[in-house]
Amino acid sequence: MEKRIMVAGHLCVDITPVFPEGKNGPLSDYLIPGRLLHMNPAAIHTGGAVANTGLALKKLGADVRLVGKVGKDAFGDLVLGLMRKYGADGDVLVDERDSTSYTIVIAPPGVDRIFLHNPGANDSFCADDIPDSMLSDVALFHFGYPPIMRKMYLEGGAELLKLFRRVREKGIAVSLDLAAVDEESEAAKTDWRRFLERTLPYVDFFVPSAEELCGMLDKERYREWMRRSHGGDVTKILRPEEDIRPLAREAMALGARIVLVKCGASGMYYCTGTRETLAGLPQAAGIDAESWHGREGFQKCYVPARVRSGTGAGDVSIAAFLLAALRGYSAEQCVRLAAAEGASCVEEFDALSGVRTLEELEEKIRGGWEQQM
Repeated sequence: MEKRIMVAGHLCVDITPVFPEGKNGPLSDYLIPGRLLHMNPAAIHTGGAVANTGLALKKLGADVRLVGKVGKDAFGDLVLGLMRKYGADGDVLVDERDSTSYTIVIAPPGVDRIFLHNPGANDSFCADDIPDSMLSDVALFHFGYPPIMRKMYLEGGAELLKLFRRVREKGIAVSLDLAAVDEESEAAKTDWRRFLERTLPYVDFFVPSAEELCGMLDKERYREWMRRSHGGDVTKILRPEEDIRPLAREAMALGARIVLVKCGASGMYYCTGTRETLAGLPQAAGIDAESWHGREGFQKCYVPARVRSGTGAGDVSIAAFLLAALRGYSAEQCVRLAAAEGASCVEEFDALSGVRTLEELEEKIRGGWEQQM
């Protein structure tokens, strides 16, 4: 019987204006005030961790329950309609006093994405929105994007901590994904290192991006990355041993048991805890401490057939990683499948159309799928 996964947290509408083929290069070359750009039809899809990771898990065949919050408005109707197509709208909460979150994704080919985001009803999401009755028969609880969910980051993450404690008390494994912090927002005032110090001891699978993690743990290192990238895609200049390994190890020292750091098109860095640490994972996760302990390395990404958009690639790679882990795959297999799923995702404009099953990914890897240099 498939283990049940709950994915909760951020939910929104993603609106992606589609750039015509051939528009490559710096955004400053064509996003100029007063200029009119002819675009292709926009891609409109659900977004956020609940939709991206949650629905990817559903497409992969997982038994998954999705919990997010929308407003009673046109965007909310759109989200509910899109979720309904997957049979996944039953646990989406509708707040009549709030608006639905949306993100405008500026994603020209070959350029890292820019997000124009309104958090909407995500800001009022709280621990009590997930009653104990929802957690029955859940083996893994994945929460996504607390840095853009106001109640979840206020007071050093007290609300998220309350939720994680309750989940762990029920013998459920916990997974956490982050989001970038807008330096001009209220969230920037949060002591993010303290936030991680408090929450990571309750986290079994910690799956942030390199930029998110560095921005929270080492501001000076992050600024140095910005200088080295010269305004381009930061992930292209990252060095696994020098840049990523120290951050991953620090996250482990703060309490996370298994760490997967997403590094964009380059790949992902992973490390796992000691045999004793992993033995403390909830039994429902099914992780074999003997085979998983002390694993560490960098997994290069696979080369996609085409690159249309990076939207949701990190989220769907998490879906493949978590499902493979619950199904008893080795740490190295899980990371390979995560990297492969991310490469599949970027072949389409939305997060879900490119998703391949774990079996399809394994077959493509066995067939000699080329990896990034």
